[in-house]
Amino acid sequence: MQSLRPVTSSVLQSFTRSTLPTCRGAFLTTPNRQTRRTFLSNPFSNGVQTLTATRTLQYPAKLIYSVISDVGSYSQFLPYCQGSEVTKTSRPAVNGKTYPEEAKLLIGFNNDVSEQFTSRVYCIPETVVEAVSGNAETTLKAAEIGHHSRRPASLEEDASRKDTVLKHCLTTWTLKPYPYKPPPTSALHPETTHNNHHETSEEPSQEKTEVTLNIAFQFTNPVYAAMSSAAAPRVAEKMIEAFERRVKSVIEGPGHVNYPGKTMEGVIKSK
Repeated sequence: MQSLRPVTSSVLQSFTRSTLPTCRGAFLTTPNRQTRRTFLSNPFSNGVQTLTATRTLQYPAKLIYSVISDVGSYSQFLPYCQGSEVTKTSRPAVNGKTYPEEAKLLIGFNNDVSEQFTSRVYCIPETVVEAVSGNAETTLKAAEIGHHSRRPASLEEDASRKDTVLKHCLTTWTLKPYPYKPPPTSALHPETTHNNHHETSEEPSQEKTEVTLNIAFQFTNPVYAAMSSAAAPRVAEKMIEAFERRVKSVIEGPGHVNYPGKTMEGVIKSK
């Protein structure tokens, strides 16, 4: 069994290996999505790469957060995740609930090609889920994560600090309420949009949520870093689309999941 790391680290490795031959077709845009790729001036540079994906979902933050923080269920819907187990939970937070603090995930394509990893997890109820590994450290304030125990500083005490292919990985999910009030019928056309200032729509307000996924990662091997510059943007897209489908399935039922990403608005970018 190899050393343990977070889910985003392993997905990046697996996806890079599986999609590199067809990377020319990796950058596709849809009406509601824009993909931007910045080419590396030095193909073998080995700095920290970042990926960011943002969506606006038509559900309350509390419901969406329950899906993102349910790390133990990742194997049911996340691509390439064959197993997920929460091995340590936090103390009760201010809302009385406990959250994942450490998790093991098995990532691979089949029984012959798979790796198991550990991630250190931090949760701010209904707002942030953050996973760290390697030399990455949490970006959250101590007062915000007081229900979590301190991460051990030594490799012997904390498996998530041990690096193999990736020596740095920081994954952060951030949720922000996005109240939305549909405009009145009389303000639907450009020449009458001013009516929205003094008229109210008969439609009720909608409680939407802005969800942002940010991944910062660095490969130990600069050759892997060069290869990932082509494949990594698709990894972020696949991950957030998997969560989109999971949220819709949990909230509305599996029968309502027909078109991945149809109910979402957002943009994906990498740099």
